[in-house]
Amino acid sequence: MSEKTLTRMDLSEAVFREVGLSRNESAQLVETVLGHISDALVDGESVKISSFGTFSIRDKAARVGRNPKTGEEAPIPPRRVLTFRPSHLMKDRVDDGNKR
Repeated sequence: MSEKTLTRMDLSEAVFREVGLSRNESAQLVETVLGHISDALVDGESVKISSFGTFSIRDKAARVGRNPKTGEEAPIPPRRVLTFRPSHLMKDRVDDGNKR
């Protein structure tokens, strides 16, 4: 498995090479898109990117958990969690990559 991580800088560099915007404009475009995605998720909206997947927020209720080391019960407060569901095209593409 690869240790490489795709970063914002990598995305803006790809926009620079593929689209032809300046490096500053490319970085600003990436920041703007990520900002819109983040804002939508904070507002509780789902974000669907065609042929990629869907990001959504789920509310989890409060519950009682256990410390696995001691077995002691501890309350877990309610929270919102981010979930990602890849599209079938993305799943197939990743699966094809595993066969190489």
